[in-house]
Order: sequence, then C-alpha cells, then structure tokens
Amino acid sequence: MPNEDQDNEQGATPVTPAHRRRRLAVPVIAAAVALVIGVAGGASAVKMMRPTPEMAPVTPVAISAMQASSLITIKGKVAEIYGNKFVLQDESGKALVETGRAGEDEDLVAKDEAVTVQGRFDDGFVHASYLVRQDGRTEALRPPKGPPHRRFADFDHRP
Repeated sequence: MPNEDQDNEQGATPVTPAHRRRRLAVPVIAAAVALVIGVAGGASAVKMMRPTPEMAPVTPVAISAMQASSLITIKGKVAEIYGNKFVLQDESGKALVETGRAGEDEDLVAKDEAVTVQGRFDDGFVHASYLVRQDGRTEALRPPKGPPHRRFADFDHRP
C-alpha cells in the first residue's frame, strides 16, 4: 500500500522561482508605497506646523500710527521698564513692548536707551521679535521654531 502523503507530494505542482518572486513583489511594492505616502504626509505636516517668518518693514513708523494686527518697526527711547516689558516713547506717543522670555532678567534694555523694535502690534502692545540697538546690533527675542517646550515637571500637579 503506497503512502498517501507521498502521492500528494508527487501530484502537487511545484512552485517556480518566478512565481515565488511575484508573490514577494506585492508586499514589497505595498511597503514602498506606504513609505512614500508617510514621507510625503510627514513633510507636509512639518511644513504646516512651521511658524510663519516675520519680516517687519525696515522703515520705522510713528507709534501713534501703528495699526492693529500688523507687523511694525518703531523707534524711540526706553521710558520705563516692567519685568519683561518696557515702554518705548517717540515724539508721537508711547507703546508697551513685550519681549517674552528674553527680557525676564530686566537687563535687556536700559532706561533712556534708544532702540528700534520690530514685531507685531496686537492686543494693545507690541510683541517684539527683534531689538536693534543704536550701534546696529540686532537681538532676536523669539526662538525661530516657536516657544520652548515645557518640562515634564511643569505638568506634575501633585502636592
């Protein structure tokens, strides 16, 4: 009596190398397509999340002529300092300038110092991006990639 397993092995059609390659090509192509879609999606997401570049006009405007929600450049003397904010005064008026973390140590500007500020005028005060000193030195006040991330410890609210 012949063994049935031997008969089935002999009767089965052999798998050719070409058929084996075709069977492997489908998952490889699918993985390559998924990788391309992932890279394209990631690149577009990074581009959308990147902060918009701020380029304020080079010509300073009078403080009294500032328009809300606009990029501006103003020039004047520092009248008062309040932590990370200071009051800039020119012949037409005064403006409150917010410097962010760069001005927290209160030594960014000095009283009666002549400076030029580039930034965005919004909500009643200027959000400064650049500070140009009288000698021409320029200081970037905001990080180029957005605000710094909070540390994990800042999220811990346990007593």
